[in-house]
Amino acid sequence: MARDQLQVLSALDAAKTQWYHFTAIVIAGMGFFTDAYDLFCISLVTKLLGRIYYYRAGAADPGSLPPNVAAAVNGVAFCGTLSGQLFFGWLGDKMGRKRVYGMTLMCMVLCSIASGLSFGHTPNSVMATLCFFRFWLGFGIGGDYPLSATIMSEYANKKTRGAFIAAVFAMQGFGILTGGVVTLVVSAAFRARFDAPAYQDSALASTPPQADYVWRIILMFGAIPALLTYYWRMKMPETARYTALVAKNAKQAASDMAKVLQVEIDADEDKAADPKKEFGLFSGEFWARHGLHLVGTTTCWFLLDIAFYSQNLFQKDIFSAIHWIPKARTMSAMEEVFRIARAQTLIALCGTVPGYWFTVALIDVVGRFKIQVMGFAMMTVFMLGLAVPYHHWTTPGNHIGFVVMYAFTFFFANFGPNATTFIVPAEIFPARLRSTCHGVSAAAGKAGAIIGSFGFLYAAQSQDKAKTDHGYPAGIGVRNSLFVLAGCNVLGLACTFFVPESNGKSLEELSGENEDDAPTAAHARTVPV
Repeated sequence: MARDQLQVLSALDAAKTQWYHFTAIVIAGMGFFTDAYDLFCISLVTKLLGRIYYYRAGAADPGSLPPNVAAAVNGVAFCGTLSGQLFFGWLGDKMGRKRVYGMTLMCMVLCSIASGLSFGHTPNSVMATLCFFRFWLGFGIGGDYPLSATIMSEYANKKTRGAFIAAVFAMQGFGILTGGVVTLVVSAAFRARFDAPAYQDSALASTPPQADYVWRIILMFGAIPALLTYYWRMKMPETARYTALVAKNAKQAASDMAKVLQVEIDADEDKAADPKKEFGLFSGEFWARHGLHLVGTTTCWFLLDIAFYSQNLFQKDIFSAIHWIPKARTMSAMEEVFRIARAQTLIALCGTVPGYWFTVALIDVVGRFKIQVMGFAMMTVFMLGLAVPYHHWTTPGNHIGFVVMYAFTFFFANFGPNATTFIVPAEIFPARLRSTCHGVSAAAGKAGAIIGSFGFLYAAQSQDKAKTDHGYPAGIGVRNSLFVLAGCNVLGLACTFFVPESNGKSLEELSGENEDDAPTAAHARTVPV
């Protein structure tokens, strides 16, 4: 049997779209803009780091990061992100969303700057310092996932909640795009000012000393958007759902939201939640109600991120494999950075960013479940379309077709599970566990990203040992790696059936917080109808 909802929560669910909704999207979204910029900009400069710090005199090809260093530089931020998602997700339920929100942002700002100031007496010490700061940068980024999603879901109205949360997440696309644009501008400026020959013409002169400033500027730029939004994050009131349902202060929640919504709201303190119903994360009651839901959100996010981050972080290697980017020896260091950034910016502009905004436009119309199923299915189709005729794509004249197909995998990742795996965990769990459960789901995703970033680095190497990058063992090749990623998408599609459809329902209806009795069959059902 359902209990009457607090008036402040009913007012939020029924509120028309107002200026404060857009303000919340921008404030939370700028965190995600910074997250994406910081996580993905490293892939734009790893080849430059290899040229600068691991030059091999007399070698036919420019220096490259040793396998263990490359794996650490690419993956250490994800290890920090996983830790931050678990820690700040739990802390957001204990201390409140707002109090923790500022901590994550300052952590991101300080570590972005520190990453660009990584110094040392030896190449390995520079890389160790860089990895140290990128771990803590990832730790701050990790906190932004559960907090931004939870805050936006608890501020939003019932009708357009999905679009608002998706809009926050869509800022990730602009972060990836901005990373490419900033790298293009910086590398072009240094290339024009410090002209250098190709590596095959003059190995030492191809990487001018000033190139060491390029990667540092690119990494430190990520601090600027985060710093600009810090003041506004601190001005946001605590969400009414946390104040009323977790902190048990319905009067304060009504007061805060009355100012935001500019309407009179009764406190309804007599309708506070029953303390007996406050089961914990590890209780039998939670697992009876939400166990399959948590299994579904974690496994879908885990499987998605294996594929998504593998493709994002190693675009440069895939583009080199199909000869869209020339061989490194035929370019100077600045030209190589410029060409890598140009390729990734084109993919972001044509596939990544549009996919996010298709989700914003359609998620409250089509629903989360259908979009996620369609996304996983289409990613599988396009990855198989790349893998099956792979030798066709690598022959001269067919590169454009490969890039178009590749862009479509990103489009359907973002108009699909990359967005929905972020949105749904912020909607279907109780308020007192919402941030924690989102953090657990997101951490499972980052575990997949770690597998993708470390695994793909080795797996995508050529099966012919003579053709592998310096220091790497033979792998299974790009073609077979794409088959593995397609398999991950198929499994993700199957796990989607554990996750309920949340479209058009209030958060309390989804989590069962308005129920006085045990969950009904309708509430317990996990497969959408």
